[in-house]
Amino acid sequence: MLLKDLQQEMALSYIFISHDLRVVRHIADDIVVMYHGQVVEQGSVADVYAEPHHSYTQNLLAAIPGKKAVNG
Repeated sequence: MLLKDLQQEMALSYIFISHDLRVVRHIADDIVVMYHGQVVEQGSVADVYAEPHHSYTQNLLAAIPGKKAVNG
């Protein structure tokens, strides 16, 4: 993936803004979830995906095709 390759080769950092957490998972190491302009969740991608605490984060993750809902 071009962005990951450039990140490693040039020691770059990105701010990547998206509602598609499927894409974010492949690009980011850490994630911040904002809802109505407020940070509602933050942490490593692995931690947030494994145990999302805020309902908005849970809804974003549930919108990923093929992803099993957190509460079901």
